[in-house]
Amino acid sequence: ERPAQGRGRHHVGRGDDGMSGFGYRVKDGSATRVAISEALSPGAVDLIWVHLSFGDERAQGWLRDEAHLPDYVVDALTAVETRPRCEAFDEGALLNLRGRAEDDVAGVSGDLLASVRIWAVAGRVFSVTRKTMIAVRAVQKTIEAGGIGDPGDLIAEFAAEITEDLDPQVADLGDQLDDCEQGLDSSRIFELRRTVSRVRVESIGYRRFLQPQRAALEKLATLPASWLQDDDRLHLSAAADRAARMAEELESIRERSALMHEALTDLRAEQIDTRGLIISIVAMVFLPLTFITGLYGMNVPLPYQQAPWMFDAIMAACAVITAGVVIYFVQRHWFSR
Repeated sequence: ERPAQGRGRHHVGRGDDGMSGFGYRVKDGSATRVAISEALSPGAVDLIWVHLSFGDERAQGWLRDEAHLPDYVVDALTAVETRPRCEAFDEGALLNLRGRAEDDVAGVSGDLLASVRIWAVAGRVFSVTRKTMIAVRAVQKTIEAGGIGDPGDLIAEFAAEITEDLDPQVADLGDQLDDCEQGLDSSRIFELRRTVSRVRVESIGYRRFLQPQRAALEKLATLPASWLQDDDRLHLSAAADRAARMAEELESIRERSALMHEALTDLRAEQIDTRGLIISIVAMVFLPLTFITGLYGMNVPLPYQQAPWMFDAIMAACAVITAGVVIYFVQRHWFSR
């Protein structure tokens, strides 16, 4: 690999025109980082990559007025709500992908994954994000290391980095669920239910985008674009297969979470039944004792009420009744339920 000639830091900076983003010009495998305003300067290069962090109308105006992109492409790149998809327009392709953001915070719609919108034609790639994605920084490192030479390489790298970053997250959800299943205990019901509910919500959120993302990558791999080489198509197909595997794993996690939630609900119900049984047994023991003590506590004359042995007789009767009730419950196996 030839050394990179990129300049600046590995992050989305603010361009000379006030927009957040950066540009790269690649020739013969050597990448040079430039300001957004210089990215489209005349000159023979193999690839121009412009990345914008869309936050105001200046980015939309630059894409339309400086990059001279069609209105439908600009609208798609700057749309607020997006789902993974791939559309071919003439010699170009519009691709929407979802990946983790660096701040790991859901977007305004509550989505777990941030979006990157990509427009690719021969020799040029324009990408737009609303949040700083982990995959963008990884692609920056690759292009500065000389590993990207054309639009097909760039998009394939995007797909590979996004799926590679998501794979450990999906595996971690499965590991958390495994820990919950192994640590199933009535003393940890509330803690386990919170964990299972969170894992289930996250798995549904990830799977929501991974299914269409797989379809988008598969469609892109089959487009008859001249700037997509055979190795690019293989890498896109591999990323699509990996996304499909993760989607299947997330579906399994979702089903296991539902079963785990039912098991915790049954365990909680059993715990309540056990406690209710204990309360019932205690009540049955003290019910006759309460009747006897209440009866002889009335301020009315009762037989043998003044007898000196009456207190001992009442205590003995209470002990016999208590023993009889306990023996009855033991014979009925109530204590073992």
